[in-house]
Amino acid sequence: MHLIIRHQRENLKKCSLTPLHNRKDLTFISYPFNEPPSLEGYTILTGGAPVLESAEALCLIDATWVLAEKIDNSLDPSIRRRSLPPGFVTAYPRKQTGCFDPLAGLASVEALFVAYHVLGLDTTGLLDNYYWKQPFLEANSQLLFNK
Repeated sequence: MHLIIRHQRENLKKCSLTPLHNRKDLTFISYPFNEPPSLEGYTILTGGAPVLESAEALCLIDATWVLAEKIDNSLDPSIRRRSLPPGFVTAYPRKQTGCFDPLAGLASVEALFVAYHVLGLDTTGLLDNYYWKQPFLEANSQLLFNK
């Protein structure tokens, strides 16, 4: 079972993970929470960590970059953290300016798809309702399908 921690301010109408709420392999919880969940046995996906190679259970934070960092900082620092392999680009249209490269940060569903792919998990259905599915797969085909 994989865990999605979603910030309560996340717009569910625009959220790329909303169509996955009924999946049996995903559990969604809302942040802020009264008490942080036990993440023993989980691997938290975050930037700036060693690259993901294995995990029994994933924890994905679903929020804007600023809020995701806040959530991550509120979680037990002893829980294993890993990042996705470099080189993947998003197909999700972003309008942010400043220090972020708009192509570098993946949409939550894209990150989940890449993590499943890296771990050899079944990706069937993850992108079925994602509007930018084809552009995402095409932009990342070398990394996804030519190992």
